Formats: sequence, C-alpha cells, structure tokens
Amino acid sequence: MNYRTHRGFRVSEIGIGCYALSGVYDHKDQDEFQQMVRRAVELEVNFFDTAGSYGEEAEELLGKSLAPFRKNVLISTKVGVVEGTRFDLTSRSIRTFLERSLKRLKTDWIDILQVHFDDPDTPVQNTVATLEALKKEGKILQYGVGHLPPERVLEYLEIGKPFSLMFELSAVSRSARQRFFPLLEKYEIKGIAFSVTGRGMLAFKSVPESFPPGDLRNYDPLFQRDLRASGMRVRQKLDELAQNLGKTLAQVAIAWVLSHPQIICALCGPSTIPHLEENVKAIGWQIPPEELRKLEALLEEEDKRLARERLETTTQILSASSSGETESTTLIYALDTLIELGFIKEREGLPLYLRIMRLDGMPLNEKRGTSQSIKDELLSYLNPV
Repeated sequence: MNYRTHRGFRVSEIGIGCYALSGVYDHKDQDEFQQMVRRAVELEVNFFDTAGSYGEEAEELLGKSLAPFRKNVLISTKVGVVEGTRFDLTSRSIRTFLERSLKRLKTDWIDILQVHFDDPDTPVQNTVATLEALKKEGKILQYGVGHLPPERVLEYLEIGKPFSLMFELSAVSRSARQRFFPLLEKYEIKGIAFSVTGRGMLAFKSVPESFPPGDLRNYDPLFQRDLRASGMRVRQKLDELAQNLGKTLAQVAIAWVLSHPQIICALCGPSTIPHLEENVKAIGWQIPPEELRKLEALLEEEDKRLARERLETTTQILSASSSGETESTTLIYALDTLIELGFIKEREGLPLYLRIMRLDGMPLNEKRGTSQSIKDELLSYLNPV
C-alpha cells in the first residue's frame, strides 16, 4: 500500500467510502461488506469514510467491522445533515450527532470529522469554534469540509484550520480542479476525492441505459444527455489506455485521480472483495507522462465541447412547454448545468433542487404548472432582464 502524509496523518492512497450502504444504488449484503472491510485492512487500507446521514446501519456496520483494528485505522464521519434535506451545524447539533456516531462506531474518538453540506443559518465562525473545542477535548483529531460551494469553503479556510476538503473528482467529473484546487494550494490542505470512477461509469463492463427504480443514478445528470455522451467518450479513451497498460478501466480511472498531488486519498466504494482488490491494484504504478499529457489534452477539449453543448441543450429544455410527465431528471440536468456554468450559485440552487424533487409526488395538473414555474425561474437566470 502507498500512503500520503499530511499534518502528521499517514493516509492510504485508497480509502473505503460507505455511501452505498445508504441504499442509494442497491441493497448491500452486510456479511459481504464486513468481509470486504476486513480484507481492506489486510491490504493495509487505513482510511474509512462514512456519515450518520447514511443511516444507523452504515456507521454501526463499519464500527463492528473495524473494532479489532481501531488503533491502526483512520475513521472519518460527517455532521450537518439532520433530516434528509435539513442542515444544522449549530454546536448542539454537532455534539449530538457526534455522540451518536461515536456510539455507533464503537470508538472514543473520530480521526476526521467532516462538515457535510452547508447550514446557511449558522455562522461559520460558530461551527469552527465547536470543531476546535472538540479537538481540544480529544473527541476528534481533525476536521474537514465537504459538499460546500467555493465561497463557503473559503470562509472555513480563513476562519479555521480544516485538515481536508472532500469533493467529487473523476475523469468524467472534473470541475473540482478549477473550483477547489487553487484553495488547496493556497491554504496548504489536501483533497479527499470521492466517486473516483464516476459512480460506476468508469468501472462497469458496459454502462446501462437506465438503473433499477430507486437508484440515484436515474436522476444523476452524469448519466443524462450531453454529460453521458461526453462521459462515454472519455470512458472509451481510458479503456483503450487500460488495455495498452494491461490494467482495468477502473484502475486507470483511479490512477488518474491519484496523479494529482493535491489529493491525499481516493475514496472507492467496493462492496465485494474482488472489487476491492481490483481497486487496490490502481496504486503502485503511474500513468506514463506522455499518455497523461494526451489524456489531459483530450479532457481540455471535452470541457470546451461539453460547456457549449450543455448550454444549447439547457436552453432547449427551458424554452419548451412543460408536459408534466417525466420532467424531474430533465430539470435537474438543466439546474446542474446552470450551476456548473456559473449562472446560478450553489446556495441558490438547493431550494430549486428540492422543488424539482417534489414533482414526482404531485398530481399531473399540479406537476405541469409547478414544472413550468421552475422552468421560467431557471430561464430567468439564463436570460436575465
């Protein structure tokens, strides 16, 4: 196993993320998961990330699996999400949820406590004060931030001393490099990357056209329209490179993430031992410099092409009349595009996202009117008066 060091922590380049235990993709077998975690420890993986918001089972199962190895591993969990889409980073909330996590994880301390999404009603200085107090009390060793817009991340960096910044990064989801890497370098902190194989797009033998009911990827913009088409082009390039190097597609995808020195750990989400072992073999080698240069040139062209195509598609989406039938995924795609291209700030986008997600439970007539109202609002950002 290879490790990267930061502020006294020695972190394995591959980490295990437990988001899949929340049920966003499909059901995970608990016994199989525990066996995978123990095999990860055997392979000298030492970083494990979970969250209280993933459900009690996620923390309890991880705590049970890691109990015999607690002194040899780093556990990261998160606070801030109270009830699905309600966020609370007050001192009382942080302490309450931390105590629950400590109990579920069967540990006396958390190595890295992550701020999980933003609470716009709680000043950052108050949240930082609580996190710093918890460090002095020995209940956490470090804290980090994740799922926050750059302007909010900057507040944490100016006021506190976060250990890390957690964000999505893969060869098919690259915006973190522009949004967050300058902050990592300026404030000398490290990035923890998640969804490093693009939620399966860079790991599947073939990418499904659709997923089972309840699978989050049915709404995920990455698997829709221009983003999917771009992702498939990048996937083809990585697959060709993998064959030339004698590696798997997933291994090349992970190696690309780890080619960035700003990253301290690439979080993977294996649920089986073979999946884990494949991921671990992504380390110990590097993509050849010339191949990496070619790949970066391709990604640069993809960024330009994708921005142009997404803007065209979103303009068409918002200019069409609402049918009210199946527009949730379409509107999420449009909203994501406007945020990604800078027309809407992330903080402004969250209420719109929540309104879109409520569409599926509405009667058709109400859905049609609400959908059109959301379209009009999104169009106002695209074409301000």
